[in-house]
Amino acid sequence: MIPLEAIQTAAERLRLADAAVRTPLMRLPVDDERAEISLKLENLQPIGSFKLRGAGNALARAGREALAKGVYTASAGNMAQGVAWNARRLGLPCSVVVPDHAPATKLAAIERLGARVIKVPFERWWAVIVTGEYEGLDGLFIHPVNNADVMAGNGTIGLEILEDLPNVDAVAIPYGGGGLSCGIASALRALKPETRIYAVEVETAAPLAASLRAGEPVEVDYEPSFVDGIGGKSVLPEIWPLARELLDGSLVVSLDETRAAIRLLAERGRVIAEGAGAAPVAAALAGLAGGGKVVCVVSGGNIDSGVLADILAESD
Repeated sequence: MIPLEAIQTAAERLRLADAAVRTPLMRLPVDDERAEISLKLENLQPIGSFKLRGAGNALARAGREALAKGVYTASAGNMAQGVAWNARRLGLPCSVVVPDHAPATKLAAIERLGARVIKVPFERWWAVIVTGEYEGLDGLFIHPVNNADVMAGNGTIGLEILEDLPNVDAVAIPYGGGGLSCGIASALRALKPETRIYAVEVETAAPLAASLRAGEPVEVDYEPSFVDGIGGKSVLPEIWPLARELLDGSLVVSLDETRAAIRLLAERGRVIAEGAGAAPVAAALAGLAGGGKVVCVVSGGNIDSGVLADILAESD
């Protein structure tokens, strides 16, 4: 569990550096007898993703000496933008290792921010996530998930949720590597432990759900899809104890449910969400998060315009 003091300090650090936006909590305009659904709109961050928080806190904590040769990370797009945005702000060189299925909109954003993109096959990319290193790159590696400073930065979202909705009953959070859900859960468990906290995965890549059923980390088949911001082959060993302790379970949604949530967010809420950001909404609309006041963390809005157009053109 990330200490509450570390999360609170991260919030103050990000505020003083003007390194992240305090995003709004918006009620989703739908009639649902089971739940009152609200959206934590991290898609409104300057890079369109929550990753700005963790990256900003980690770089601020690293110190000048550690950053002397620049930074690099491994990411399908959003953490890459978070690290690149903060690196540019600090005048640091930045490289990013991305999987070969990373969407064009995210790759273009990384390059606009001045970072060097290194595209590799998914298996090689996942190996960087697991080992925390990429041969041939100098600089400080900022792990996108199991970095305590990154998770503390992510946890600031939990503080804001409780400030805006103190009587929240449940929070649904996209689960990729677990850094977002475990960071938010650390804040919620410290301040309102009775809150139900759920990870959300998609059916094509749900290692946490499988691991929770098995009682230990297991590997699953991974199928690439338009939901590129979450999903992997396995639960990272360093994250497993945290996820098992802090989360009340994993809610698994289908790709069709996620597409429907993207359409509903755009049409009813005027919110543009990528697949990962819409997955918690899909889970809440299906009743998987239970009743009461449910907050869905819309983690990002970086979706290819062509993919979005195709989804919006579909009918439920």
